[in-house]
Amino acid sequence: MILETITAAALGTTGIVGTSGASDEARLVANRLAGDRYRLRESYVLGGAGNDSLRNLCDTVDECGLPNWDGYGAAPVAEETFIYACHFLRTMPLGMPAPDVGVEADGDVTLEWHRSAYRTISVSVSPDADLHYSALIGPDKHYGTVAFLGDIPKVILDLIRTIYT
Repeated sequence: MILETITAAALGTTGIVGTSGASDEARLVANRLAGDRYRLRESYVLGGAGNDSLRNLCDTVDECGLPNWDGYGAAPVAEETFIYACHFLRTMPLGMPAPDVGVEADGDVTLEWHRSAYRTISVSVSPDADLHYSALIGPDKHYGTVAFLGDIPKVILDLIRTIYT
């Protein structure tokens, strides 16, 4: 199970809910979709920024992989957190602005889209596959927790899109 999860995170996902069929045909379709999505992500216009975020995630996790990485007792990033964060970035719609990547003192990965002081969203990825989000759009505050079930929840995608419209 862990090997399948790591492979899916490394190769990317189709970003389509319901492609986890068990038949040979379903696996063939899922693999072809994943391959096509991977090729599209290689273009800078559609995926380059997201690829930069994945590289930034890897670099950041390398820097924050040991206990006390900040000198103040911070927890390291758990393998599960890293895998979920990779999967989150790989399931972002093509062409969507890439987030800044950071790590919190509790070891959760933070993804942030910041357009201005009043147009920003932060998503915290936990090792339990929970996505904690907080957004400020004008005077409106949005926050909550949703489960990460393989595709980015609509509420988070809608908030990211609102930041940039």
